[in-house]
Amino acid sequence: MEELLAQLRAAAEPTRLRLLALCARGAWCVSDLCALLGQSQPRLSRHLRLLTEAGLLHRMPEGANVYFQVPAEAGLAHMIAARLPEEDAQLAADRRAAARLAAERAREASETFQRQGSDWDEMRALGLPAAAIEAALLEALPARPGRLLDIGTGTGRLLELTAGRAGAAPDTALGVDASRAMLALARARLAERGLAQHCAVRQADMYRLPIADSSFDTVTLQMVLHYAEDPAAVLAEAARVLAPGGRLLIADLAPHKRGELLARQAHRWPGFDDAQIAGWLGAAGCAPLPARTAAMGGEGALEVRLWPATRLPAAASLSTPAATEAP
Repeated sequence: MEELLAQLRAAAEPTRLRLLALCARGAWCVSDLCALLGQSQPRLSRHLRLLTEAGLLHRMPEGANVYFQVPAEAGLAHMIAARLPEEDAQLAADRRAAARLAAERAREASETFQRQGSDWDEMRALGLPAAAIEAALLEALPARPGRLLDIGTGTGRLLELTAGRAGAAPDTALGVDASRAMLALARARLAERGLAQHCAVRQADMYRLPIADSSFDTVTLQMVLHYAEDPAAVLAEAARVLAPGGRLLIADLAPHKRGELLARQAHRWPGFDDAQIAGWLGAAGCAPLPARTAAMGGEGALEVRLWPATRLPAAASLSTPAATEAP
């Protein structure tokens, strides 16, 4: 009762209702919210602190910025936001300003990538058929993904794909990545496409995810493992946050002889074979399911394999897998 009353008191103020309306649609940093609401940072920071302390907003530090978003589990916050009148002039103006700012942020992020030479798609760079791989990924995902975590989300493309599937979108989707530049682009793209209400991104280390055990029903790693110094540790961490019976889906390169990729593209591993992946999955407490080829393409006949697995009720191994070394 006291928690509910505290949340109602925290929300019962015009500026805080505007903040909830905006943050229910996506994540915004403090400077963006100041621009959208036309208020000073000290004043707005107090409102954000009260909403965060009440559990109506989630605070996400990321470098020099702090982002705020209504968390998926904050049912009262979503209920309040849904009941705010769409025709209210102030709220409508806020939505229009937010749409303009999201488009501007997406443009800025894209231009930054182009200036830094980072605006490239790995599958295109490797000559792989992206559409075929994406179709295979969606087909391999559960019909109902539930709570979905995408590790190494990059620009958030997989979040876009799953959120757009009619009748099979995840309950909530979170993408994590170590790159702030990637996350800026992903966040802007999700907001621009109106997907930020159920999709979020945050900065995280794939070896130490700031996520509680068994928090997700589906975990994906797309073209991530070949960058990892220790793939076994990455899979062990992915399995830790996966609920028993949940689905883990890996998409990555099969063994190849393109040695230049290790230097030119900073790959740490020249692909993986089924036995390697199955061994690491088993050590992480997962039961491998039949693997299959997602697509072939590119010079040297690069092959992308899909390795699905199910999290066992009890871990097959209570110890963390021994560290592996890239060749």
